[in-house]
Amino acid sequence: MKKLIILFLTIVTYSCKPSEVKLQSEKQIITVFLNNWHKAAAEANFDAYFSAMAEESIYIGTDATENWNKKQFQAFAKPYFDRGRAWSFKAIERNIYCSEDGKLVWFDELLNTQMKICRGSGVLVQENGQWKIKHYVLSMTIPNDTTDEVVKIKAPIEDALLEKK
Repeated sequence: MKKLIILFLTIVTYSCKPSEVKLQSEKQIITVFLNNWHKAAAEANFDAYFSAMAEESIYIGTDATENWNKKQFQAFAKPYFDRGRAWSFKAIERNIYCSEDGKLVWFDELLNTQMKICRGSGVLVQENGQWKIKHYVLSMTIPNDTTDEVVKIKAPIEDALLEKK
């Protein structure tokens, strides 16, 4: 009986390891993919940056008016890339989560940017065996004890937007 239990535990242990190894390997691939995406912006590589995004992708920026599909985001970003330097985001922390079937990934990241610390979050999908960004949200972080001051600064602009809605 003892040998049977050891055999069972050995089989279970070895059958679980490949999926765990595969998951860790996939997370490493995604980490490199996202780092390269941010690097493409820092190097003003328009084609590399936008080829990482799905054709039906959405990019939501820090401004309340920035909710773009890929073509709209390309039009907004092109002048920044054309000047030879777009933006520089470097991940300082990242969490990656995968669906059970491995075809969908969502993540969040803290970023060191020219706007100081920002938070990004997104969704990746597999298209033809390659990861593509389907949805990305960039947010500026605001320390809780400065929220009232920040709200006062942005109120006139955002009140005008709210009146239009």
